[in-house]
Amino acid sequence: MAIGGVLFDIDGVLVTSWRPIEGAAETVQALADNQIACSYLTNTTTKTRAQIAGLLSDAGMAVRPDEVITAAVLTAQYVRETYPGARCFMVNSGQIAEDMPGIDLVSSTDFTGPRAPETPDVVLLGGAGPEYSHLTLSWVYDWMARGVPVVAMHRSTAWTTTDGLRVDTGMYLIGMEETSGRKATAVGKPAPEGFLAAAGRLGVEPDEMYMLGDDLNNDVLAAQVVGMTGVLVRTGKFRQDTLDRWAADEFAMQPNHVIDSVADLPALLGL
Repeated sequence: MAIGGVLFDIDGVLVTSWRPIEGAAETVQALADNQIACSYLTNTTTKTRAQIAGLLSDAGMAVRPDEVITAAVLTAQYVRETYPGARCFMVNSGQIAEDMPGIDLVSSTDFTGPRAPETPDVVLLGGAGPEYSHLTLSWVYDWMARGVPVVAMHRSTAWTTTDGLRVDTGMYLIGMEETSGRKATAVGKPAPEGFLAAAGRLGVEPDEMYMLGDDLNNDVLAAQVVGMTGVLVRTGKFRQDTLDRWAADEFAMQPNHVIDSVADLPALLGL
């Protein structure tokens, strides 16, 4: 198969807590040396894509901001198309407004008193952190129960740090959806839009791309659904027991490839 491009997840694949995973820089350089275009798709919402590109470059990987596709960028596009002119209340850990041009945003951090802000047209949920307080989540749940649309930048339930796992947005959404009887719309991975946007940015068909991720469902199998070749790495949030349970189901889609780390990608591609 012709290699039209490689799509990387970032956290747990190239870096952990922004420290490079061994062999990551060398792999990115090998792709550049062989003129294989790359794109980077992440559910990280704590930083802008310019900040992400800077951190990856500091870690030895030459990455441009326009090569990075974040859940915030995809969410902004979705809101502009679906709720034009909406007043949006955003709960997110990190300042990412510059990646969301044209969106009328009010941040949860602008409100510290016990009284709820004016009811918004749309609630936007980014990455979890201290901003996900009991009071703020109570406001979100009340609005959600009353029918205010909730758009989640992603449904990730956890991410990996050098100090262990951290609970993420999806963990809160599970409870709010179950008790309110309403569903949030999730825009980031595993939704297909990000994968297709990456292929479109590189000007190739999805079946010409490899997707490298540490999350079996959100990264690898989701990429395979749109036609990409999925490569699961045994770093980051990868857990062998999860893969074993999945492999035991003869009817379940399986990852196309499983490798120990990003350092093994050049060999897999025959570079």
